[in-house]
Amino acid sequence: MPGTDQVTRPVARRITPERPADAETVTMSYREALHTLKSRQKSGKGAPAYSRFVNRRLGRYLAAAAYQAGLTPNAVTALSALCSFVAIALLAVLAPSIPLAIAVTVGLVLGYALDSADGQLARLRGGGSRSGEWLDHMVDAVKISSLHLAVLIFLFRADELPSQAWLLVPIGFTVVAAVSFFGMILNDQLRRISGLASGQDATANPGRSASNLRSLLVIPTDYGVLCLIFVLLAWPTAFFIAYTLLFAGSAGYLLLAAVKWFRDMRALDREPAPTTTAPSAAPTPAGPERTSR
Repeated sequence: MPGTDQVTRPVARRITPERPADAETVTMSYREALHTLKSRQKSGKGAPAYSRFVNRRLGRYLAAAAYQAGLTPNAVTALSALCSFVAIALLAVLAPSIPLAIAVTVGLVLGYALDSADGQLARLRGGGSRSGEWLDHMVDAVKISSLHLAVLIFLFRADELPSQAWLLVPIGFTVVAAVSFFGMILNDQLRRISGLASGQDATANPGRSASNLRSLLVIPTDYGVLCLIFVLLAWPTAFFIAYTLLFAGSAGYLLLAAVKWFRDMRALDREPAPTTTAPSAAPTPAGPERTSR
C-alpha cells in the first residue's frame, strides 16, 4: 500500500553507494547509533503522516537497539514478520474482544516499526543485499494481502454486518493493497531500466522539502493508520466503519495514482533508451553486498 514504509519506500530502501570494508566491526553506543541514523533517513517526500513522523522514529530506536544486540537486517525482517503474522493469525481465529484488539494492534504496530528498522539497520551497517531486499518485499507482499483476508474472516465470524454483501469491502481492499504495492515497485523498476533515479531516495535529500500537507492528505493510504484502527476490534461495527473509510480513501488514491503512473510511463516511452557500455575484459567488482529494502 502507498502508506507502508515499503510502500513509501518500496525498492530503494537499502541502497548505499558503497559498503565500508570494516562495517561489520564498527561499534557505536546506542546514542551514537541513534545520532548516525538521524543523518541517514530517507526523504519524507510523499510519505503519509504516521509513516513519516511516527513509524520511522520508532524504527530508528529499534534499529539502534538491534545494532547493539548484533542483529542483522534479515533477523529484524524476521522479527517484523513474526509480530505481523501472529497478529494476523489472532485476528482470523479469535472472537471480538478488548484483549484481541490490544494484541492485534500492538503486533501490527510493532511489526510495522520493525519493517522500518531493518532498512535503517542496513544503512547503519553500511549497505544491503539483494537477498535482503527480496526477503523484505516477499514478507511485505504476504502481509498486505493476508491482513485483509484475515479481516474478511473476522467480519464473517463476527456476523454483525447488515448484509454479507459488505464482505466485498475486505476483498476489494485486498485487491487495492496488492495492486498499489506492485504498481509502485514496478514504477521504480521501469524508471531504473530507463536510467532514472528510483521513486524514493535512499537517504534524505536536504535540498528537497517534504510537504506536511500532502502527508496529511494521504493518511487514508497509511498502513500505520490501518494498524491503529484495529484497536476497535472489540466493537466490530465501529471497526468496519473505520475500515471502510480507509478502503474508500485507498481505492480513490490508487485510481488517481494509476492515471499519473501511466502518464509517467508514457513520458518514459518518449525518452531515448539508455546507452550501455561494452563489458571490460576483466570482471568488475559486484555492487554493494546488500542493496536497498
